[in-house]
Amino acid sequence: MCVVKLLSHPKKQIGQAVGVQSRRAMPNAAAIVGFCLWVFIFMVQGLNGDEVTYDGTSLIINGQRKLLISGSIHYPRSTPEMWPGLIDTAKEGGLDCIQTYVFWNMHEPEQGKFNFDGRFDLVSFVKLIHSKGLYVSLRIGPYIESEWNYGGFPYWLHDIPDIIFRTDNEPFKREMERFTTMIVNMMKAKSLFASQGGPIVITQIENEYGNVERSFPGGHSYVVWAANMVMGLNTGVPLVMCKQPDAPDPVINTCNGMYCGDTFIGPNSDKKPRMWTEAWTGWFQVFGGSMPHRPVEDIAYAVARFFAKNGTFVNYYMYHGGTNFGRSGGPFITTSYDYDAPIDEYGIPREPKWTHLKNLNIAIKLCSDAVLYGRPEILSLGPSQEAHVYSGEAGLCAAFLSNRDSKADVKVNFQNLTYDLPAWSVSILADCQNVAFNTAKVNAQPYSLKSNTQMKLESSKLLSEKFMEGIGWKIFKENIGGFEDTQFQNKGLLEHISTTKDTTDYLWYLISVDVDEDEPFLRSNISPLLAIGSHGYAVHVFLNNNFVGSANGNKTSPSFNVEIPISLSPGKNDIAILSVMVGLPNSGAHFERKSAGISNVAIQGFKDGTHDLSEELWTYQIGLVGERLNIYCNDDSHAMNWTSPISNQSLLWYKIIIDAPDGDGPVSLDLSSMGKGQIWINGENIGRYWVSFLAPPGDCTRCDYRGNYSLHKCATNCGQPSQTLYHIPRSLLQPTGNFLILFEEIGGEPSKVSILTRSNSNVCAHVSETHPPSIQSSERMESKTKSQMLHEDGEPRLQLECPAGKIIFSIQFASFGNPQGVCGGFIKGTCHLVETANVVEKACIGQSGCSITVSSVQFGADPCIGIVKSLAVEAICN
Repeated sequence: MCVVKLLSHPKKQIGQAVGVQSRRAMPNAAAIVGFCLWVFIFMVQGLNGDEVTYDGTSLIINGQRKLLISGSIHYPRSTPEMWPGLIDTAKEGGLDCIQTYVFWNMHEPEQGKFNFDGRFDLVSFVKLIHSKGLYVSLRIGPYIESEWNYGGFPYWLHDIPDIIFRTDNEPFKREMERFTTMIVNMMKAKSLFASQGGPIVITQIENEYGNVERSFPGGHSYVVWAANMVMGLNTGVPLVMCKQPDAPDPVINTCNGMYCGDTFIGPNSDKKPRMWTEAWTGWFQVFGGSMPHRPVEDIAYAVARFFAKNGTFVNYYMYHGGTNFGRSGGPFITTSYDYDAPIDEYGIPREPKWTHLKNLNIAIKLCSDAVLYGRPEILSLGPSQEAHVYSGEAGLCAAFLSNRDSKADVKVNFQNLTYDLPAWSVSILADCQNVAFNTAKVNAQPYSLKSNTQMKLESSKLLSEKFMEGIGWKIFKENIGGFEDTQFQNKGLLEHISTTKDTTDYLWYLISVDVDEDEPFLRSNISPLLAIGSHGYAVHVFLNNNFVGSANGNKTSPSFNVEIPISLSPGKNDIAILSVMVGLPNSGAHFERKSAGISNVAIQGFKDGTHDLSEELWTYQIGLVGERLNIYCNDDSHAMNWTSPISNQSLLWYKIIIDAPDGDGPVSLDLSSMGKGQIWINGENIGRYWVSFLAPPGDCTRCDYRGNYSLHKCATNCGQPSQTLYHIPRSLLQPTGNFLILFEEIGGEPSKVSILTRSNSNVCAHVSETHPPSIQSSERMESKTKSQMLHEDGEPRLQLECPAGKIIFSIQFASFGNPQGVCGGFIKGTCHLVETANVVEKACIGQSGCSITVSSVQFGADPCIGIVKSLAVEAICN
């Protein structure tokens, strides 16, 4: 933003606002009185609230066991205008609960100055979830990792004397306790804990500390301190620590991962329930990496396995990933935090993932009474097959039939009935007879909450033509080296992070080098080499104000060395190196000690050998001229020398005034023609772009949901830019006169930039055939809720429906076999019936909607006997 509103809260004001000061600052007697006062308030509030406890089976709310399905939606990664739709879609998807971290660095960017406005309005977010009838899982951290800048810590924490992050260190614990206390008391002041009648039923302190605990001598004592500190705040709800096997009682240790049903040993007490706080629905993307996708069949398998093995709480991480606006992403993390989640970055359900997981959630809920109150039993059905059965009084029974074989489909016998189990799948029998759901059989119908359509990005022609013609583009040339009056000098090379203190991505290193006229390279074709070593993350190099080259590290290895040929002239030569960050370190032990920026500089090729410049007197400039002038704000209070555009040069600011595209759908900026830089719209920093950093060529054709997932399968964008589309939330756009700014570091073609909008002209569905169990006396479930999982004739149907007033104009894609991909990107698999399109067109063209039975009988042939087939269709409505 152009102006960040900070609320100044000295300690006394914090105490007045939230009810109590930090307990460390209080005398012992006062601490006792304060503690007793809070106990009294908690007891009074609890009379109107919910009692939340737990046992070895589940969370217990007001005396009732709860099987909860949760999903992560992070409030700063979307906008307040998006929140209602995201929560509604999550609820329709079968969720009971929304999980979020608390983002310390966003709330306290300067020590003692707070920001809880707009995207950072935590209270409003929690209240909105409550109004939708859902619970909240609040992960206070305050360390969160989350691919977030500095793991959620504000940078000023680094500069506190003698501080060591995340260990038994008094300066760190003091600040952590102060912030945690403030957040807890803020929630209490608004009665947001379940014990007060609010939605928060779980809190979390720290985050995956077990990964680094052994790196700290005071690791375990810190864990105990953190637990006691939060328990002393009397939230009235259970406290969890994820990936923390030694979590002290009564803290529940939980699992994060891909397959917690099979990898989680379990809580460290039989009096604690099995909880999965991060069931990874995909993975994050990095600049310079391909785009990872996790097949929904694999996610469903993993989640079903967890519930089969006594799990009663699962949280999908992420359910909506969102956007890393501004400079909030961690090292090399893309601006998009889509995460291949069930709700995509723009707030649109991703099919078939959203519907398939919705159907899974429904099936699991059908089993809830049996899982929560039944007796568990494990039965072997084969070498890699087993049944987890929960039974009880009055015929209470549910079963999970698992086939852990990653290659072979099998038939198994269970309770005198035969069931087909595809490889790497779980069949859920909500009554121990009928298959309510199989994780490998995708039955994804079009999204039904809003117009039954799967949205697709389309170019906004009017705006694209405007961009293509270059209408309105102006440039401002960044001054190499910045302002002379704000430069400073230091002997030797300064570390980047501690110099800029996360106020900017950019730090200039400037030096002048004198060259004698008798240097041999002045009369030869051999150029001297400028050798630069950097701890990360990127550099742009200029000689005598001319761009001569760039280099960068990557997510795995931020540090790098580069040698750039340069043409030196007799006399004075000015060397300017722009060091660039792409997010601060955010993980591992002692990440606050990690360095960035230039580590050594030398010039090779002088007659007397290499000239090492590392310990010479350097001049520095923090940030850019454009940043200093707030060039991204639509503010005429300062004179700017904007000129006609010159394309494909480094260090240029581009601006254009645009109108918003028609409609109210999500908007993207296509920056395929640009290099590296940042984006602003109406003063809001949309994020970093880095289109020129390509993913390795790799293999983006291999995708099989069967077997343990890895980032090396089911990827896309091999050899392509990691991200070309950048989300601009509708709420940031005005109907006319929007001020778009691009800062380009290395060179691009702004005339080829285009605006994309979401179109609702495409409808999709992807449905698998099913194999009902061989039941000699087939009895349908009597419950209406259960029967909705089956079709009236026992066969699955693919259904398409156009928005009101439109008909199916054409079939964009149709395949019966084993098609792959998602709407807008379906591709034929190794098995495909060539007559599919004819059958679908005959049934659907000219209709407002159509329904097709998914079976070989319907299509008159079986393209691949012996495997489970599916039908995928994308149609265009007009």
